[in-house]
Amino acid sequence: MKRLLLIQCILFSTCMLACNNNEASKTSAAVDSKDEYANSRITTKAAPEWAEMLRHDTGWIGADGIYCTALTGIDKPGQMNDQSETMFWFSDCILGNIDTKADTLKGDWQMMNNSVAYFHGANPDPNKINYYWRRDSVGKPLSMFEPHTPKAPEKSYYWLGDGFMDHAKDSTIYIFAYLIHNVPGGIYPFEDLGVSLIALPKGSRPPYKDQKQFDTPLFFTDAKGKTVFGICVLPNTVGAGAPEPDGFIYVYGVRGMNKELVVARVKDSAFENFNEWRFWDGLSWNTDMHTCAALTDNISNEMSVSFMADGRVIAAYQLKTANTTVAIAAGATPWGPFQPAKKVWETPEAYDDLDFYTYNAKAHPNLSKPGELLISYNVNSFDFLDDIVKHPYHLRPRFISVKY
Repeated sequence: MKRLLLIQCILFSTCMLACNNNEASKTSAAVDSKDEYANSRITTKAAPEWAEMLRHDTGWIGADGIYCTALTGIDKPGQMNDQSETMFWFSDCILGNIDTKADTLKGDWQMMNNSVAYFHGANPDPNKINYYWRRDSVGKPLSMFEPHTPKAPEKSYYWLGDGFMDHAKDSTIYIFAYLIHNVPGGIYPFEDLGVSLIALPKGSRPPYKDQKQFDTPLFFTDAKGKTVFGICVLPNTVGAGAPEPDGFIYVYGVRGMNKELVVARVKDSAFENFNEWRFWDGLSWNTDMHTCAALTDNISNEMSVSFMADGRVIAAYQLKTANTTVAIAAGATPWGPFQPAKKVWETPEAYDDLDFYTYNAKAHPNLSKPGELLISYNVNSFDFLDDIVKHPYHLRPRFISVKY
């Protein structure tokens, strides 16, 4: 009997030990399977609701060159509400009518070099955005902004760059504008000639009869290649809601065939005085724009640099302008150093047609949620004249949301 009890005790103890070991294994497995990077992993998803806001069947039906700013001048995530207003500006805009049954363009269509729009609210809604352009005396559509500076070449037009609201200049909205002329025969049948600056006084509305335009020195060519400033702007000011404001406006440029990122800065109160601008040479800020240091490379001709909550910056761009890859890169300060690029999206629209291409990705911080970036990129076609008729919905920005 004692022997039987001993055997039963041994079996019970063995069973309990096995159960405990099994529970320990489950606990260990649970610990091992816990995703320690769940809150820090970079994830990207399409944001079709923003692209749908820009999809229309009549009138303004598409564009590229999209930039925007909140009319509070606070361009950081999580600031928008139902009463908020955002100003958009676009380049190469199409007016026409789409046959919604066949999804093809019907009748004549017209193209303007730029237009603007005002969006009310925080959530995308095609009924809450209104588009504006000018018309001549017989009703023909005209671009909203046309060059009229002293140095503007004849037959040139504006492709619009980035802009911002300068609270130190009575809430003037400044927009960089590239002087362009057509060069038939190339795969990209146009060429940039210079950079102008458009100033819209506080409260100015279309057609902006009180606008001012300035020639700038922010376009030049030297042994390092062509440099063009105005591709993105970062206001590091109290009015812009910057996390650690220093009172400077940082203006970025693109240089040479390697698409190098360069930067200049100026005090917000002296923005129109180009003698006050300074250029980062890798060690210090100086007056010689030809000494600019490359902060990173392989960027796009339009891009963005915006603040993260911790005071660092994050750049968003399309690799080499018209690559199919959207990338981001973190920077320690507005003048770098920047980390190597991280690829966050492959644009599927580039594969919808052999002639389609995507380009010029950039973030829109004021439309973004905290901890995320809403990023747009453009879609176009090398066979534009044919595809605008067959695929009229393709020429408009697409959007993604990147959580980081």
